[in-house]
Amino acid sequence: MTTDKIGAHHLARKAILYVRQSSPHQVLHNRESRTLQYAMRDRLTALGFSDIETIDDDLGRSAAGGVARAGFDRMVADVCLGKVGAVAAREVSRFARNSRDWQQLIEMCRVVDTLLVDQETIYAPRLGNDRLLLGLKGSLNEYELDLLRQRSLAARYEKARRGELVVNAPVGFVKVGDRLEKDPDRRVQAAIELVFEKVAQFGSARQALLWFHEHDLDLPARRSHGDIIWRRPCYATIHRMIANPAYGGAYAYGKSGPAAGPIETGAGTRVRRKRREEWLTLLPGVHEGYVTWERAEAIREMVSNNVSNGEHHGAPKHGDALCAGLIRCRRCGRKLTLRYTGAKHGIPRYACHRGLLDQGEPRCIAFGGLRVDDAIEEALLRVVTPAAIAASAALEAEAASRRDQVRDALLRDLEAARYAADRAFRQYNVADPANRLVAGELETRWNKTLVRVAEVETKIAAHDAATPALRGPVVLGALADDLDAIWRAPTTDARLKKRIVRSVIHEIVADIDAEAAEIVLLVHWAGGAHTELRLPRKRKGQRNSTAADIVAAVRDLAIIGNDDLIAATLNRNKLVTGNGNRWTRERVTSLRAYHGIPVYRPAPDSAEPWLTLNKAAALIGISAKTLRLTAEAGEIEAMHPLADGPWLFSRAVLAGPTAVALVSRVRKGARRPVGPDPDQQNLFASMT
Repeated sequence: MTTDKIGAHHLARKAILYVRQSSPHQVLHNRESRTLQYAMRDRLTALGFSDIETIDDDLGRSAAGGVARAGFDRMVADVCLGKVGAVAAREVSRFARNSRDWQQLIEMCRVVDTLLVDQETIYAPRLGNDRLLLGLKGSLNEYELDLLRQRSLAARYEKARRGELVVNAPVGFVKVGDRLEKDPDRRVQAAIELVFEKVAQFGSARQALLWFHEHDLDLPARRSHGDIIWRRPCYATIHRMIANPAYGGAYAYGKSGPAAGPIETGAGTRVRRKRREEWLTLLPGVHEGYVTWERAEAIREMVSNNVSNGEHHGAPKHGDALCAGLIRCRRCGRKLTLRYTGAKHGIPRYACHRGLLDQGEPRCIAFGGLRVDDAIEEALLRVVTPAAIAASAALEAEAASRRDQVRDALLRDLEAARYAADRAFRQYNVADPANRLVAGELETRWNKTLVRVAEVETKIAAHDAATPALRGPVVLGALADDLDAIWRAPTTDARLKKRIVRSVIHEIVADIDAEAAEIVLLVHWAGGAHTELRLPRKRKGQRNSTAADIVAAVRDLAIIGNDDLIAATLNRNKLVTGNGNRWTRERVTSLRAYHGIPVYRPAPDSAEPWLTLNKAAALIGISAKTLRLTAEAGEIEAMHPLADGPWLFSRAVLAGPTAVALVSRVRKGARRPVGPDPDQQNLFASMT
């Protein structure tokens, strides 16, 4: 069978039979269609072609242009090289259903004079009529594909709007007809309920993840073929549960869609997550959920608010700054940034620098954070303390419940492990002992399950040994009464205190009153009340400065001794520096230099203007004890800077009339001889 369109130069080249089906489902089930396509080889033989190559690399690949087709690319490459006399397919729509690939194939066939063959006719792209017909068929094929897609999507969307389109079931659910039902496995149910409970308790998906890792608990996950496996959870495992409305009993569809723009990885379609208001369908209450819809939305919103931005405080982070993310500038409305300063980077400082960094605006305000955090702590403890006893009792009940949750989860793991071991034993028991290849493998599986049972039993024993005894109501009352000490204890977690602050305080608006040298804080409490706090704004380093009474004592001691003597005296009185360190000569020298206290210098003529107790007593000629008692009684002017320190007497005072009168009185005083007093009467009568 030949036509005038087929020439000898066509028959001298090879022919290509292109076989394609659009999806793996068609490849598996539409076998008759594939048989008809392969039968086109007989038509090429009847046309006179002897060298026929079949290209079926694209079975299961769509021709709509969304995926790469290695077979089509290889066919076009051979056509461009002039090696092909004809390309054949059952229908020309098998070649391409998009204009780009279709027009490329027609143009290449026109240039090298290659024919296109289908079951009905032969096309010569060099002929204008055939090229017009091919262009029309290509447009119709593309339109037909779009029309079929639109009809399919319209039916799909309409079913989704009714909440009846269930594509796949998330872990914890099974697909029953056109609806979801909870997985009948109680272990799976309890694990998912525990996820929501821990996220609500800790206020963060990451903290809940760390809790599961701390107690070495696994979570269920679904494989590609639908089976449930148990594995160590990751952050995405917990976050997907929180973000999926199905766990709140709602049906949702259209949560993602194709994203416009080029694809860096080649052929394919980018997928973007849509905002909640862009979803096609969201129907609460369609099926039974693991939590109520209201609770699921509250947990989801809480986790989403953990992202720090202009509207939300963000999750509590590491660091001792209590008000991080809560303070807003009163002048520009921006959130204050936080940085840690000091030698050990442990002193917080709040500053409004976003305007400077983003738009080059002048700085607004900046102040140290230690005094601000202390003031917020005091205000918070005054609010929280009245309900401390009730809160402590609830805390203990919650702690006991958490301990039970861990043990219950371990017991469920143990039950599942024992079931797996029993199943492996039954499989091993029914095997033929003579068939060692099978019996040996089954025995190995049985041993693995027994090891798993032993591991879970060890975890339960370790958990029981580490569980503390319950505290009584008397102890709880004592803890509540000493809430301030518990709050300030170094072992108290800073993130826990931040969570308490964020649950009570909505926001803090800060400003600086330059005239009064004060930091002005307007605290917005969660209940709607407002409190204004005014704090004195100290200069840099003043918070850790030495106490004023110590500075005064150093000023007095510097008139009679050097820095070594002053340091020894301060240490003897158990006094420390502003940073809590012991006194040394260098620290005393630094303190004097900072406060302008002159160094001690002996008088050149040894006539010291100030004398210690012993030197003063020797100067005026009385005993040191008498002089000290007189000074304690206030009869003579003297200085005593420290309780366990020297007395200081002025030489001018010792030469004055008060000291002269004291010496005269002491010297004129009656002195009794050593021995019994002759005027002393005897208590007993004479026996002679």
